[in-house]
Amino acid sequence: MSVGPKLRQATNADADQIRALVFAVLEEYGLKPDPGSTDADLDDIEQSYFASGGAFYVLEDADDSIIGAYGLYRIASDTCELRKMYLSRNQRGKGHGRCLLDDALARARELGFTRVTLETASVLREAIALYERYGFVPYQPDHLSARCDQAYHLTL
Repeated sequence: MSVGPKLRQATNADADQIRALVFAVLEEYGLKPDPGSTDADLDDIEQSYFASGGAFYVLEDADDSIIGAYGLYRIASDTCELRKMYLSRNQRGKGHGRCLLDDALARARELGFTRVTLETASVLREAIALYERYGFVPYQPDHLSARCDQAYHLTL
């Protein structure tokens, strides 16, 4: 009997696999990994996410390989930023993106957030379409990370 992918909380022991996933997807879309700044949160996931009241989850396949991930980074008491939501190329189109986003939004509510923001790049068309289907709307943030040219938010 085949077991489908499973979500679980990430730990720092997952950092290398998560970084490999994130960087592979970025490069696939012509975006530059930024381990010294934008992606430095992956160096210490537990400190970057959990210590501030956020969350980070990974999606594993039957072989325990990480095929997807997302993080919720606390911005304010009522607002978190959806970060590092990526899915391996060969796992797209199977509903796993919806699974990740459903879990992220449910988890954000559980953590007491009433607003979720995210930054993205226009080349990530599939992701943007998913966010828009879930009701995320564009907004103009004070600052965007270097590889991003769009920002969205959702009121929970």
